[in-house]
Amino acid sequence: MTHLPVSVIGGYLGAGKTTLVNHLLRQANGLRLAVLVNEFGELAIDEDLIEAEEDGLISIAGGCICCSFGNDLIGALQRLTQMTPPPEHILVESSGVAIPGAIVSTMLLSEAFRSDGVIVVVDAETVQQSARDDYIGDTITRQLSDAEIVVANKMDLLPAASRDQLMDWLADAAPNAIVLPATRGQVDPAALLGAVPNPGSGSEASHSDRLFEGMVLAPDLGCDTDWLAEQIATGGFGVIRAKGHLRNQSGAMTRIHTVGKRWEVTHATEDHDVGLVCLGYRDALDKSAIMRLVEQSA
Repeated sequence: MTHLPVSVIGGYLGAGKTTLVNHLLRQANGLRLAVLVNEFGELAIDEDLIEAEEDGLISIAGGCICCSFGNDLIGALQRLTQMTPPPEHILVESSGVAIPGAIVSTMLLSEAFRSDGVIVVVDAETVQQSARDDYIGDTITRQLSDAEIVVANKMDLLPAASRDQLMDWLADAAPNAIVLPATRGQVDPAALLGAVPNPGSGSEASHSDRLFEGMVLAPDLGCDTDWLAEQIATGGFGVIRAKGHLRNQSGAMTRIHTVGKRWEVTHATEDHDVGLVCLGYRDALDKSAIMRLVEQSA
């Protein structure tokens, strides 16, 4: 089975993630790249790269594409595999406050994909100050601890005397990463794509957000989705969050969303793949009991 490589590009707001993505699209050299982003409004693709925009898809010169995944990353990834020709490499640009390891954990719930590495972009001039900030510091440090490649962007704005100190600080903050200095996101694609020898699964490190494990529920028949959602949220099965689409007992598509002990089931359109992703902390997710719930809800 061919596993499509996926690189997750993280980093705080303003670090230069989109600048890096535009650079990679310009330097694709025939490689069919696909870029996934939560919303198009967050991804400012350079206008001269765009050939067409329609049906939630932006066609880029050279056979590359961009599309949004909203809250359905797995669904968007699966749709990419059905394209003709399919992409050869996928870039997922995460939101500025996302923890990239959690994205990798979710993506690897599908056997069709493999991680090609977590790339975290930082603003070389401000990252150390941001990491000490009471409000955003934890997000910055958690993103860096997930990194397998750090792009220290905007190095031209940093005084020459401070550059070695920054590189030493990043080596401590991102101990599992290669650190690449850059200006305006100019990094050789060969240093980013296919450059991590043994990419992680997004769940080995010490922070709790990277101690997730998950499972996908995809029953062949409809089920009592309201009852199932309530049980998943309140039944003590170790599910922190569940999100996806299942058919109810009438055969209608529903959207299920649980967070902690709260749950919501709403009507959904038919253009969704059946599947409910359940995430919980490693060793606390009772997968056997959850599967029995599915059987009981039929």
